[in-house]
Amino acid sequence: MTADAREAVDFIYMEAALLDDERYREWLDLFAEDGRYWVPLLGARQAEEEKHNAIADEDRMLLSLRIERLTSGLAHSQHPRSSMQHVLQEPTLLKVREDEGTFTLRTSFVYAESRGDDMVTLYGHYIHRLIRVRNTLRISLKRVNLVNSGSRLPMIQLFP
Repeated sequence: MTADAREAVDFIYMEAALLDDERYREWLDLFAEDGRYWVPLLGARQAEEEKHNAIADEDRMLLSLRIERLTSGLAHSQHPRSSMQHVLQEPTLLKVREDEGTFTLRTSFVYAESRGDDMVTLYGHYIHRLIRVRNTLRISLKRVNLVNSGSRLPMIQLFP
């Protein structure tokens, strides 16, 4: 694995750690200006062109608003506050264009979110598209494919 590819893999672990540590603004800074966080309603079965069916489909502005709501202390859904933990398998490089500074990775995950006595556990895989912007990796797309995406899902407060 090249140093650039290793950097892309390490980036995925660092991104999850920022979320688990509630460092939401630093996490948001990982996104490219046109970056997108997408949880398709049909999971991995959904084509990327089918953008209208989504559990979440957020650009930087919408992510920023969500982070502001979560951290303001005014969100009723955050009394008590939620916490999360991501457990990741080693990311797999699906497509590498080092000459263009782009990487596509697939990472299987288990996600746990706790609020008071309630626990939500989700399973799935991420597709990250990373691009190099001014010599720094940024998220162009984070796609969250949930295993049970077509089922009735519990209330998810944070960021699987």
